[in-house]
Amino acid sequence: MSFVHQFDGTSLREYDIRGIVDKTLTAEDAFAIGRTFGSFVRRGGGKTLVVGYDGRLSSPMLEEALVKGALECGLEVTRVGRGPTPMLYYASAMLDADGAIMVTGSHNPPSHNGFKMMLAGRPFFGAQIRELGERSAKGDVVPAAAGTLRTVDLREAYVKRLVQDYGGAGRKLKVVWDNGNSSAGEVLEKMVAALPGEHIVLNAAIDGTFPAHHPDPTVAKNLEQLIAAVKDNGADMGIAFDGDADRIGLVDNQGEILWGDQILVLLARDVLKSHAGATVIADVKASQVLFDEVARAGGKPLMWRTGHSLIKSKMAETGSPLAGEMSGHIFFADKWFGFDDGLYAGVRVLDVVARSEEPLSVFRESLPVTLSTPEVRFDCDDYRKFKVIEEVAARLRKEGAHVSEIDGVRVNTTDGWWLLRASNTQAVLVARVEGHDQAGLDRLKDALVHQLEQSGLSRPDFSGSHAGH
Repeated sequence: MSFVHQFDGTSLREYDIRGIVDKTLTAEDAFAIGRTFGSFVRRGGGKTLVVGYDGRLSSPMLEEALVKGALECGLEVTRVGRGPTPMLYYASAMLDADGAIMVTGSHNPPSHNGFKMMLAGRPFFGAQIRELGERSAKGDVVPAAAGTLRTVDLREAYVKRLVQDYGGAGRKLKVVWDNGNSSAGEVLEKMVAALPGEHIVLNAAIDGTFPAHHPDPTVAKNLEQLIAAVKDNGADMGIAFDGDADRIGLVDNQGEILWGDQILVLLARDVLKSHAGATVIADVKASQVLFDEVARAGGKPLMWRTGHSLIKSKMAETGSPLAGEMSGHIFFADKWFGFDDGLYAGVRVLDVVARSEEPLSVFRESLPVTLSTPEVRFDCDDYRKFKVIEEVAARLRKEGAHVSEIDGVRVNTTDGWWLLRASNTQAVLVARVEGHDQAGLDRLKDALVHQLEQSGLSRPDFSGSHAGH
């Protein structure tokens, strides 16, 4: 039987395929991904594929259809079962797989799901995802053949490897972990049992309805339960994950949030002790404080485009041992495999804090204080959003502004900086502003709004500015 399949146009994203289950994403789509991605693997000379899935209610159904499609390509398919996305990345590395697919909706609402892919050990994204859609629509796949299927439980091996890089030196810590009902649940329980110190796990059960709170640790509201537990238990810190545990959230002993760039400063200082002069990568949304602190610690700070696939690719290109994003993706190539893993990042944070004689709050308070807005997202048509960036960039160049165009426009002034970029995953523009003081922050906001108004857009809501970030 010949194969042809058309995806919903909204489901083929920049870094993954995702949509609303039974509306823009179906079992038929999952089968088509297996059939078409499997053909990429076969045509590249590969024969092995590893598949995993997260804790969403729709994930087993989508994984089953995906596996059927991959088997029809004649592949040797290995199922690693339910767990965090980084466990699937680990499986891909350990089993030296030619391809890997994770069924996950990440931090999206319970009704959503999706697929993250790797081909020959590298992220499969951007033009490759668009090509997958085109090949599927044309039925451009390898001839049907019978594949083989096996199931492997890597949880014990993964946990053993996770805790290997905890030095065990220094203080015994009391740590609160908020699993957020994420797919890390069982792995996290095993991991904390293998770590020294005292560990309290909140929302340990894997539950795709996310009854406790939305599984996104970059939103302060989602950390309220963790903050309360850290204070109630007199803990040294609190660590949270997103829905598939490839991102981390961190709270110090005083219940204050450390954002993605602050976590990266903590880790960079430690990594640069053994990698003097190394490149440390962060996305364009990160604070200037991060880039300055990396340089001060003897590293080479590199600002790069937002997106986990783009950061991973740049790490491989530059030989960087460490990278991170404001969104809480932390990537270790130092002692690790170069992929983003919230659990592993958590272990490395514990290791750094245990070896320090001071509480985590002292580190946070030592960082220069700035005033910044949170990431402000506002609607803008998918086509128009890129045109707006082009218009703003052209005007700024004409004005002779100090501007970086790595990803959107990031403008530096004596007051601080402002950023405007087009989201790669939604019909929105993203803005962020950071100033040295309130007056400077206000001037930067006005400069950004002036540019938006010249492109026919109104002032976004900047409420929620905060210090130290």
